[in-house]
Amino acid sequence: MATRFLKTFERAVIFALIFMMVIVVAISTLELGYIIVTQIVSPPVMWLEIHQLLDIFGFFMLILIGIELLETIKAYLIEKVVHSEIVLEVALIAIARKVIILDLKEYSGLTVIGIAALILAIAVAYFFLKRTIKGHRPEPSIEPDAGKGPAG
Repeated sequence: MATRFLKTFERAVIFALIFMMVIVVAISTLELGYIIVTQIVSPPVMWLEIHQLLDIFGFFMLILIGIELLETIKAYLIEKVVHSEIVLEVALIAIARKVIILDLKEYSGLTVIGIAALILAIAVAYFFLKRTIKGHRPEPSIEPDAGKGPAG
């Protein structure tokens, strides 16, 4: 009885999270569209300053993070497992967003080196995880056609 209740509760929470994430991603996408249009039509028309472009790119990355989080929640709903690959992708996108909007004047050299080390660590983890996953998947066998020579 308690196990069934917990499973039902867990599914309800997951569906609530998916619903809320869809709302947040949709509203964020609309807001990004609004920001782009208002900044393009404001003087000077069709011209964006560097800081405006960085804000827009940061917003794009933020929406991509939302989409990846939605994918994580969906994968958990379907397979009951959190995919490390998706979590690392979200982390890489989040750090890339931070790097895009980073003002180097505000941070010490040690902080920038720390961010670089973090990027490298997550990238290496992602690489090895993908390599491990690829090693566990059976490759489709390609058999040469009988009667055909090397020239085809």
